[in-house]
Order: sequence, then C-alpha cells, then structure tokens
Amino acid sequence: MSRSKNRRRPMSEINVVPYIDVMLVLLVIFMITAPLLTQGVQVELPQADAEPLSSEVDEPLVVTVNQAGDLFIDIGEDKDQPVEEDALVERVRAVLKYKPKTPIMVRGDRGVPYGRVVEAMVLLQAGGAPSVGLVTESPEK
Repeated sequence: MSRSKNRRRPMSEINVVPYIDVMLVLLVIFMITAPLLTQGVQVELPQADAEPLSSEVDEPLVVTVNQAGDLFIDIGEDKDQPVEEDALVERVRAVLKYKPKTPIMVRGDRGVPYGRVVEAMVLLQAGGAPSVGLVTESPEK
C-alpha cells in the first residue's frame, strides 16, 4: 500500500505556451508580408455586371493599360514597369507557346481612351492570343 501512495500519477495536461509563441510569430510574419503581396499598377476599372471566371482554368495573363496609356504585363521581373509594344507581343507569344490554353485578360483604366485598349488587344492578337477578355469591377450597390 505504501508503494502505491509514493507513485506519481502521469501528467495529462498539454503545455500550450510554445504553441502560442509560434502562433504569435506567424501572426507577425503574415501582418508584415500581406501588404507586400498586393503590388501592381493602379488603375480604375470600369464597373459592369459580369460572371467571374471559373477556377478550373489556368491563371490568366493580365495586360494592364493605365490612364497614361502605358502597357504593363504581369509576367517577368518588372511587373510595375511599362513594356514596349514589341516586348509585349514577344512575351505573350512565349507564354502561349508553353501554355496554349492560358486565358488573356486586359485591365483598362476607365480614363484611358478606348482606342488604346483596342490597340493592346490587337497586340495580344499579334502575339497569338485566340481570344481576349476584359477585366471589370462589380458595380457598388
């Protein structure tokens, strides 16, 4: 009987302090990196009711036309630097060579003349794009 009294019972508690420390470190990391993930060219998209793309298709290649009429493409190293028209055609041609089913989208600022957006679409067609979609924002209700 004296033996059973001296025996220690197993501890059935979990020490959660290390998990809280890890969670707080991850929280700080995500708070710092989240604003860095949303970089891009500032454009004001026109508003229109449109159905979103299905998630089954590949990530689209997006060409942006800002208010000054400069062209930007979301592939390569300098996504926030304007590209020349011939460089745009070559990049689109290279992407479509390796992924022919890549959807091509154009983001045009609402203040840019429509003719410049059409010129961007013609350049994409010269790069081999079979069809081009337009990116819009949903109207505010």
